Amino acid sequence: MEKLMEGGPFLDPIEVPKSWMMKLVYYLTRLQLGKVVTPVKVYSARMPVAFGLFAAKIQRLDKKLQLPLELQLLIRHQVSRLNVCLFCIDISRYHAIRASIDTAKFDALDHYRTNPLYSEAERAALDYVTELTKDKKVSPETFARLSQHYSERAICEIIWLVTTEHVYTLANIGLNVHSDMLCDITKGGPKPTGKGHQDEGASLGYDVAA
Repeated sequence: MEKLMEGGPFLDPIEVPKSWMMKLVYYLTRLQLGKVVTPVKVYSARMPVAFGLFAAKIQRLDKKLQLPLELQLLIRHQVSRLNVCLFCIDISRYHAIRASIDTAKFDALDHYRTNPLYSEAERAALDYVTELTKDKKVSPETFARLSQHYSERAICEIIWLVTTEHVYTLANIGLNVHSDMLCDITKGGPKPTGKGHQDEGASLGYDVAA
């Protein structure tokens, strides 16, 4: 009970995994992210390999999205903020920094409806994402505004991003996983690669080297 009251993860991080697969995951995660992130040590290390492969599949499918990378990351960041997943908020900014994306829009999301940084298309997408995440439903008016700016394929991609981000956020919230300060690591460590968030699945999955 004392450990739970201290604010750390509800389950102790596994620092030294037993299986060769998880040892490889730890090595690759450290190589790519600069450390073995807490979700891997708390969640992935306790689950059968198939569950990690599922998260890695999300990561690989993200590479097929046609939406601009900046918008993809903004959507994931907004879902993380609304669900108050501190780890996810941190890692989405980390991906933006690695991809050499200006983080000004990430910092201004509280005011996206009025801030001139955002286009009308971005506002429509963020209205849709916010409503879907907060209310678990979307009004016809919100969907109509979204449809003015995005194709049917793009709308489905937005839904994909919202849905899969919930996989990450709820897993971390459920185990009381907080920020790993990856943005601080980025400032002093890994250089921008332009790869965007292709290592998003590293937080739960095994495809960190893809």
